[in-house]
This record gives sequence, C-alpha cells and structure tokens, in this order.
Amino acid sequence: MNTTRLANPVALIKDKTTAIIDELIDSLPEPKQLTSEERRGIIARYTAVLEGNFIYWMTAAVIAAKAEQSRPILLENLYEEVRDCHPLMLRKFAIAANAFPTDKDALAVHDDLTKVRQFMGKLSPVKSVLTMGFFEGFIQKFMAYLAYLAAEQGSTEMEYTDVHGVCDIEHTEGLFKVLAAEMALTPPEPDADLFEGVTLLRTLIEQIIQPQAEPQPGPRSKGKLAKNTANGELMHERSIGNSRPVQASRA
Repeated sequence: MNTTRLANPVALIKDKTTAIIDELIDSLPEPKQLTSEERRGIIARYTAVLEGNFIYWMTAAVIAAKAEQSRPILLENLYEEVRDCHPLMLRKFAIAANAFPTDKDALAVHDDLTKVRQFMGKLSPVKSVLTMGFFEGFIQKFMAYLAYLAAEQGSTEMEYTDVHGVCDIEHTEGLFKVLAAEMALTPPEPDADLFEGVTLLRTLIEQIIQPQAEPQPGPRSKGKLAKNTANGELMHERSIGNSRPVQASRA
C-alpha cells in the first residue's frame, strides 16, 4: 500500500479522477463504426454544452474559491479562455464539421446540463474546483477523438482540438493545486461526497456521447385539449411540447 498517497488525500482524489476519465475515454464508441449523423450529433451536443457553459462554470469556481493562492491560477485559466476566444474556436470547429447544434441537440442534453448548472450554483469551493479539474482532464484526453470525428465529417478546422489537447494538461495540474489549497483551508466533512459534481458532469458527458433518450414532443394541439391515446385522459399541451393531465375523466 502506498503510504505516501494515504497521507495525501489530494493525490488519492486525483488518482480516482483520472480513473473516471480513463473509463469514459475507454467507453467511447468505435469512431469508424459511427454514421455521419452519429458523428455530427456528438460534435453538436458537445458544442451545445461547452460553448456557453465552460467559462461560466470556471467563473463559478473562481467565485467559490477562498484560498489566497487559488485565484491567480483560476484567473489565468479564465484569462486564456477569454483572451483567445475559445468559444469562437469551438463554434468554428462545429460549423466546419457541419455540426452546429440544433434545438434537438440542445434538448438532448438539457436535463443533465441543468443539473450541472444548478450544482455549480452552490459555489462549493472544493467540489467546484474538483469538478472543473475533472472536466479539464477529460477534455484534454477527448480532443484526439473529437478531431477524428470532425475529420471524418470532412473538416480541416482543428484549432480548437489542437489548442485544448495541449493547454488543458497545464490547466488540469493547476486545478489540482487549487484543490489542495482549498482542502487545506476548508477541510471537507468526512462523509462529504466530494465527487457530487464529477458524477453529474460524467452523466452529462455520457449523454453527449450516447443519448439515452431522444427528446420527444407531446401531442400537438396549439394549447387546446388533446386526448392521450394511451389512457384516454384529457391532456393540455404545454409550450415545450410535453403534456400533463388536466382532467382525470375519460373522454
């Protein structure tokens, strides 16, 4: 047993995080067996999540962090994201691969994305930083796969994957330094689930790669009552296409 690692909880956490990332990478579908639409969908759903949320979530980590040595590391990460306009890099990448997200792509990740947003809104210093360390580590290892999908779609626009395949190595290491500082300042409770955010984010990533359920519209009735053919209940059409019973009687 490695006594050094037992004495260093951050090293143990980093090992577990790396193992989760490797499990995700190993579970990726064989790219050569994917159809063009399946490749497009992965790129599009990834873009729908990352373009508008990564800087937002890193900002949440900055707000949450309390240790004096944390802020310069986190702010340097944010500085690069904003200065080099990483969201534009990603948008160009998606457009060149004919994979700009549609409303269907956005809805496919909506529920799990919402859970991660709400979690980051809790502003937990240790959990937020660990979640972003996991995310940076995954992104770095995912870039080769993402680039392959785009190339198979006929794209040669690889600035996004080239940059993040390199810079996120340093970003990941920096985030685990921040994690050590935050844990030293505010030691978590023994029964705290430090991987709460990691688990939510992993589920979101799995939904990006292999959606478990396609978003299905409910019976369209333009706001009128419609019959649920499964049980005869009267349903009222909601604006997002799902329905809810408004009357228990049979039509």
